[in-house]
Amino acid sequence: MFRKSVAAAILATACSSDADPLRALPVDPSEITPEEKVAAPPAPAPVVQCTPLAPGVVKMPEHKPSTKSDAPEVANLPTGEDAIRLQIFLDQSNFGPGVVDGKPGRFTIQAVASWNEVHGHEADDIGPVMAAARKAVPSAFAMAVVPEIATKWVNSGLSHNRAAQANAKRMSYRSIAEFMSERFHTDVEFILELNGSKNTWGVKPGETLIVPNVKPFVIEALDGKRYEAETAMSERHAVVDTVKNQVRIFEAAPAALVIEEEETVSNQPVLVKPKTSPVANRALVASFPITPGKPQFIHKGVWKLNNSVELPVWRYDQSLLDTGKRSNNALNIQPGPNSPVGIIWNGLSKPGIGLHGTADPETIGRARSAGCIRLANWDAIRIPTLIRPGATVEIR
Repeated sequence: MFRKSVAAAILATACSSDADPLRALPVDPSEITPEEKVAAPPAPAPVVQCTPLAPGVVKMPEHKPSTKSDAPEVANLPTGEDAIRLQIFLDQSNFGPGVVDGKPGRFTIQAVASWNEVHGHEADDIGPVMAAARKAVPSAFAMAVVPEIATKWVNSGLSHNRAAQANAKRMSYRSIAEFMSERFHTDVEFILELNGSKNTWGVKPGETLIVPNVKPFVIEALDGKRYEAETAMSERHAVVDTVKNQVRIFEAAPAALVIEEEETVSNQPVLVKPKTSPVANRALVASFPITPGKPQFIHKGVWKLNNSVELPVWRYDQSLLDTGKRSNNALNIQPGPNSPVGIIWNGLSKPGIGLHGTADPETIGRARSAGCIRLANWDAIRIPTLIRPGATVEIR
């Protein structure tokens, strides 16, 4: 299955690290408790070899923009390299557009609306954000070297059977194409469009692929870190909108928006909508596409973020997935990018519910989970850079 897994200047850096970064926590991620860890010397920071490509060098197919959305429709959505620029710019601004693939749809539209909200523009005004994107992202594409460490994160024989997965060392990528597509916030389908079938499936470490010129998700930098409370980020507030399929993060709980107000005319009360210009909402700091749980498993309400842990072991319990109730027949699935909970678990005070990554970023916004809130791995890993344990999370 295909995986759908600010600026060019951030990518000018060779990826080599021989240390095994996978240090899993052998626990049910919904029941994580603090533990003692032996301090280890810090590993060298991984770097990425990328060369931005001049505009117009990459020939990509034109895609018709999609305007089907539950967010305000944006007229004249860009195509070609401008579509990539816009998606990269929004992604790097923490307003996730979904998969960076030059096919702007409802998640790009929602990301534009979020960016405009912060900057005081009308939700459907494409002009200011497109101007900012062209300035910040002069090169829409880059030539990226496949790092040697990719071989440690790829297992073409990884089974789809849960019992077999429980015996695997890790839930690896199934191909270098998967590794590289998620690394650059896209999917294998788009990598194929840019590079062709022969180059995509035949690429080896040390060779190159054309990719979106986005700040990469560097999976080898993960080491099983547990994120602790932090004063500013622990006071933030996240709103999970299960209708729009979006999580929005605020500096504090957002004030109620005035939709209508009462006005008296000739002693007859009537309802009128206030006519005001947009006001910049600087309290909004990020928004990302999500997939909520199945309707019968959605736990609406206000919860606390209890923990945030990289590379969690996943407790596979079919009874829990089917009925929402735990059984004694469960398997421990080791960590990795193809784990159903992805590469990070952000657990809520509601047991068993959290914001986490996914093995299938192309399904974000479509396929329903068994109760949790799923994000693409490259978005999920940003959660602890925005909120920390103690923050409130409202599911509505």
